[in-house]
Amino acid sequence: MRVIIGLLALLASLPGYADNKFKVVVLGCGGGPQESNLSSYLLAPKESNAFIALDAGTLFDGITLAIEKNSFLDIPGDPNTNSTQEEVILRDHIKAYLISHAHLDHVAGLVLNSPYDRAKPIFGIASTIDYIRDYLFNGKIWPNFGSEGKKPRFNLYQYERLKPAQKKLIPSTEMSVEAFLLSHPDGYPSTAFLLTSRDAHILYCGDTSPDALEKKKHLQTLWRKIAPLIRDNKLSAIFLECSYPNRQPADHLYGHLEPKFMMEEFHTLARLVDPVNPLISLKNVKVVVTHIKNSPVQGPSAATLIRQELENLNDLSIPFIFPEQGQRLEL
Repeated sequence: MRVIIGLLALLASLPGYADNKFKVVVLGCGGGPQESNLSSYLLAPKESNAFIALDAGTLFDGITLAIEKNSFLDIPGDPNTNSTQEEVILRDHIKAYLISHAHLDHVAGLVLNSPYDRAKPIFGIASTIDYIRDYLFNGKIWPNFGSEGKKPRFNLYQYERLKPAQKKLIPSTEMSVEAFLLSHPDGYPSTAFLLTSRDAHILYCGDTSPDALEKKKHLQTLWRKIAPLIRDNKLSAIFLECSYPNRQPADHLYGHLEPKFMMEEFHTLARLVDPVNPLISLKNVKVVVTHIKNSPVQGPSAATLIRQELENLNDLSIPFIFPEQGQRLEL
């Protein structure tokens, strides 16, 4: 224990560490095909263990791996029960789910772990909540653990519909959330969540197509929202997907980003932050690259190619972070 305390003290003394406002535990960071590593990130203010789950593609497997990697040292098991540390984290420390959209790689863990969970809200835009209610917790694909829909209902999860650009408090946490629309394939709605704790912010984006391929410029609306936060040094990080390397044809992106489109979007954001000096305006914005699809093919992995391509294209000096499952991040 003394070693751990000493290590934490050492980390706190490092430059920039004290400026971190949030902690994130990566339960899943992939976009498939590996079923045990799908999009899900636990987020809490730095000094809190009241987490929200940003998507829930993988839960239990991710919690187990995070425990093995010592990412939950400050959350022990319950000595008064037979509950494992995994159960305690799932039931008691995940206070709410924020689901960007209802595709399986973002909700599978939520569905499969529902019989072992405790009552808590699921936040999403109206279409996401409706799809979860009608096509997942509908008594046919899975028992109805939601607060709406077909009977019998277990009423475990309270559905909370978010209206775009309206801030809402997340109960049992120190955070609030604003939702913003994103474009996915063929007009399928996805969501970005802007999380706020006191005067600090983090942006989490679900799956998204680049504005260059869409009629509705949802990302530009989002960039206009966060540009003032970046100027005022109030945005801790951006979570943004980059599913494919640049070899993927634009007509086969299926509503996702690749490095060249990601950097085009960041150039748009950089100009909004500082039209005079755009090339240095994002140098302090941490970008967590999510949802890489590591297809089972021979040769360099998609993760390797995407990292190389982003590094080669990164004329904005953005500090990219490539998360690993089970890892704990300080942002």
